[in-house]
Amino acid sequence: MLHMLEKTIADNPLITAFAFVGVVIWVSNQIGRRLTGGRVAGSAIAVLGGLALAYWGGAVTGKAKGLADIATFSGLALMGGAMMRDFTIVATASEVHVDEAKKAGWLGVVALLLGTVLPFSVGVIVAWSFGYTDPIALTTIGAGAVTYIVGPVTGAAIGASSDVMALSIATGVVKAIMVMVFTPVFARFMGLKTPQSAMVFGGLAGTVSGVSAGLAATDRKLVPYGALVATFHTGLGCLLGPSVLYLAVKAITW
Repeated sequence: MLHMLEKTIADNPLITAFAFVGVVIWVSNQIGRRLTGGRVAGSAIAVLGGLALAYWGGAVTGKAKGLADIATFSGLALMGGAMMRDFTIVATASEVHVDEAKKAGWLGVVALLLGTVLPFSVGVIVAWSFGYTDPIALTTIGAGAVTYIVGPVTGAAIGASSDVMALSIATGVVKAIMVMVFTPVFARFMGLKTPQSAMVFGGLAGTVSGVSAGLAATDRKLVPYGALVATFHTGLGCLLGPSVLYLAVKAITW
C-alpha cells in the first residue's frame, strides 16, 4: 500500500502539488477559524505557512526552489510558476460584470495613477534613506514597491544590477504579503462591500496576488473586480517605470 502511494505521488507530481496545497489551505482555514475566531484570514495564514515551508525546503536541500527541490513536491514548481499564475489571473476576469466595472469610471483611473505613483515614491524615499543615490537603483527599488513584477521589468529596461532587481522583488513580495494579511482586517473600515470599492482598492493596492488573496478572505465575489484593475495596475507600472518615473527620479537626483 505504501509503495503504491509513493509510486502514485512520483508519477503525478502536479496532482500531488494540488492536493498538498489543498491540505495546507484546509489546515490554515481551521487555524484561522478555531484559534483566532476568524480575525485572521485562513489565506493569510496559508501564505505565511507556504513561505515557512519554502524556507525549510531550501534549507534542507541547499537549492533555490524551496519545497519544489524535494522530489515528492516537484510539482509545486509548475503549479507555482508564472504560467499557472498568469492563467488564474486572467481567469478571474470571467466573473466580471461589465456594467458593474463601468461604474468605477474616472475614480478607477485616478486610483490606478495614485496606486502607481504613491508606492513608487515611498519606495524611492526608503531606498534613499538606506544610502542608494543612483537613479537607476532608486527607480528599480521604487518600482518594486509598486509590484514585484514591475520592479524587475523596470530594472531590466534601465540597466539595474541583479542585486538591486532582487531587492525590488523582495520589496514587492513584502507589500503583497501585507496586503493579503491586512485587507480582511481593515475591510470594514475601508468599506470593501461593492464591486466599485473593490476596483478602487485594486487600483490603489496594485499587487494582483495580494489583492486577490485579501479580497478572497473578505468576500470572494469581489475578487474578480479587484484583480481586474490590479492587473491594469501592473501593466501601467511597467510602462511608467522605465520611462516617466525613471526620468523624474533622474531629474530630481541630477
